[in-house]
Amino acid sequence: MDFNLPPELIDYLARLDAFITAKIKPLQAQDDNERFFDHRREWARTDFDNGGLPRPEWEALLEQAKKLADEAGFFRFSLPKEFGGDGGSNLWMSVIRDHLASQGLGLFNDLQNEHSVVGNFPLIVMLRDFGTPAQKEKFIRGSLARKIRITFGLTEPEHGSDATHMETTAVRETRNGQAGWRIDGAKMWTTGMHTASHCCVFARTSGEPGAAKGITAFLVPSETPGLKIEEYLWTFNMPTDHPRISLTNVWVPEDAMFGALDFGLALAQAFVHENRIRQAASSLGAAAYCVAESVKYARERKPFGKALATNQGIQFPLVELATQVEMLRLLIRKTAWEMDSMPHPEVEKRLSDKVSMCNYWANRLVCEAADRAMQVHGGIGYSRHKPFEHIYRHHRRYRITEGSEEIQMRKVAGYLFGFMGPNRHD
Repeated sequence: MDFNLPPELIDYLARLDAFITAKIKPLQAQDDNERFFDHRREWARTDFDNGGLPRPEWEALLEQAKKLADEAGFFRFSLPKEFGGDGGSNLWMSVIRDHLASQGLGLFNDLQNEHSVVGNFPLIVMLRDFGTPAQKEKFIRGSLARKIRITFGLTEPEHGSDATHMETTAVRETRNGQAGWRIDGAKMWTTGMHTASHCCVFARTSGEPGAAKGITAFLVPSETPGLKIEEYLWTFNMPTDHPRISLTNVWVPEDAMFGALDFGLALAQAFVHENRIRQAASSLGAAAYCVAESVKYARERKPFGKALATNQGIQFPLVELATQVEMLRLLIRKTAWEMDSMPHPEVEKRLSDKVSMCNYWANRLVCEAADRAMQVHGGIGYSRHKPFEHIYRHHRRYRITEGSEEIQMRKVAGYLFGFMGPNRHD
């Protein structure tokens, strides 16, 4: 058993850091781009007079950074090789995301809107596995060229974790001699609709509420009549690109169906494990950053004539957090390594509980670490002159949005008590 990182991965991290130093940090430093990372000036990112949306110049800067990363060969790392990627494994992606987040916030890695110079592409993998040949040609190429953007319409105003009870419906309807579907309903948290070309809408096509079978996915162009953005939901961390949308008499042709009829939830589950293990690694890295910054400050700050770090009241909480960081890092890497050793369908059957353990605990840990960092830093830690309040506000969302921690704990309990998983008792 060897816990050392492969030399190739260590070399990759070094090259990634060199690229960030040479290309991304100078871009962040020029033309007053630093205003976007000065959290005293939340308005720099946020157009408060336009629904709280991201300012176009902020999103343009993110695109510029992604373009540089793509040209340097880093942005598509996680993609299969047929799409210009390196087929990056879950283990490598976990290490990379941990590594980037542990360096704090910046243009190289600001996960408020899932931005990173090493991209994550769950929808492209979904298209590869479930799309028709025509859909793959159109949407994969368009997405990689950043000319097509697909947002995700699963959650509803009255249904979050209970997605199988969704009230959005799709019924067959022929219009102008063309077979298709009429969709009616509403969706929440359809992140990115302000710039999206399409929304992947999940709707019930058969079956009863609560049944997993009978839900189908459709790729609905954002300009389709009847699809309307009702409001943008302002959040703990601004800007917002999370709208509530309504679908009224929305019609799409038959070829808009994405995946098999009545088995749309398979798409929603297709990338959940990869996404959760990678997101857990980002929260882990952010927690490690908060601990490291707190230790540094406690050694430098000298109230009453001696270093703050000499007080056990400062030491012990950080010791506990540092211990949890180390233990969680091992669990994340072990789980990611095991995921890489088996076909994707086997992950759901054999490792889903471990992925949930990693994710819910990482998201809780980073909130605790950010809170402790504020406490150690005192008043300045509570202020926006330090990044801890921003880290807390951002990562707090994942205790809800990445599958609530209660839902993930229920998954772990199901495996532990034999209600599901390899030890299931029928």
